[in-house]
Amino acid sequence: MNIEQAKVYFTSFKATEHENLLQKLHRLMKTAGFENIDFQDKYTAIKIHFGEYGNLAFLRPNYARVVADYVKELTDCNTLYVGSRKNALDHLETAYVNGFSPYQTGCHVIIGDGLKGTDETLVPIDGEYVKEAKIGHAIMDADV
Repeated sequence: MNIEQAKVYFTSFKATEHENLLQKLHRLMKTAGFENIDFQDKYTAIKIHFGEYGNLAFLRPNYARVVADYVKELTDCNTLYVGSRKNALDHLETAYVNGFSPYQTGCHVIIGDGLKGTDETLVPIDGEYVKEAKIGHAIMDADV
């Protein structure tokens, strides 16, 4: 099997007087080729981790807003472990408490695998150890 090596784009978290962090993210997305993706009239999924209730291990909503301005659809899936993201209602509550409301992100929050985390489909990935992955239907229904 011939696997193409992925290109990785990154930037530092240092802001300058000429470019803040949100502007750097926007420039990074342009450099990575977002302008070449056809988003016109398509539903697009953006995988975001909303964080667990009470922690800070997630990107802030204003970063999601920068990405959403490109694609206008935001999604995550429920967790397999017990926590504040175990079902869609608790997951949405956690997202909102952590600042991921449509007013902050500029797009709607959709839980990709449904109310109870069971709305999924199998996708073949043909990896060395894993042959298929469970993906939320809302993500599979997205055009991009």
